[in-house]
Amino acid sequence: MSGKDVSGGAVIQVFGRNDSQATRRCLRFFKERRMAVSFVDLARRSPAPAELRRFSQRHGARALLDEQAKAYREAGIAYLRLSDDEILERLLEDPRLLRLPLVRNDNDVTVGLDEERWRAWQQRASKDQ
Repeated sequence: MSGKDVSGGAVIQVFGRNDSQATRRCLRFFKERRMAVSFVDLARRSPAPAELRRFSQRHGARALLDEQAKAYREAGIAYLRLSDDEILERLLEDPRLLRLPLVRNDNDVTVGLDEERWRAWQQRASKDQ
């Protein structure tokens, strides 16, 4: 995929799982606004280390952890003092620990639901057309 949709706008890349309510809400947000989306199902394919680092550099590794997830409680991470590298390692081993959705628009990234930022992307895309 070239990173651009046929109308010339950027393709939004969404990393999530089909069984995630937040991911479904995100996909619906972009679909309702007719924005091109590339969906990566983390239940089928683990995120690339470089991709996770991109989100971590912007938001911090701890922000990528879903502290409400069952996998987080089962892993007992809340009681551990982990470095960013150790957190990223855990996230790569078990993507169920990720706070979803992870959304990328060119060099801009969001973690979790961030409709305000997504609306800004939409407005910027409208102006570019």
